[in-house]
Amino acid sequence: MSIALTLFGTTACHLCEECLHLTRPLEGNGVHVQQVDITEDPALMQRYELRIPVLRRDDTGAELDWPFGLGELLDWLADVLGEEG
Repeated sequence: MSIALTLFGTTACHLCEECLHLTRPLEGNGVHVQQVDITEDPALMQRYELRIPVLRRDDTGAELDWPFGLGELLDWLADVLGEEG
C-alpha cells in the first residue's frame, strides 16, 4: 500500500527541511511526499503561516504539526505502514 503526504512549508524554512529529511527513509515503504510552498497561496499562508512545517495525509486529511520525531511520524502512519508488516 502507498500513502501520499503533503508537506506545507516554505523554501526558506530550515524546519521544513528537517521534516522532509525525516520522511525520506519512509519512501521505500510507499510513502510519497509532495511539498507545497504556502507563500504561493494566500489561503494556505493564512492557515499554516505560524504552524509550518505541517504534514497532511492525503487519504484522511489528518495533519501532524511540527515538532515531531521519527517515532511520532511512524505512529501517525501506523495504520498504513502496519498493513504491510
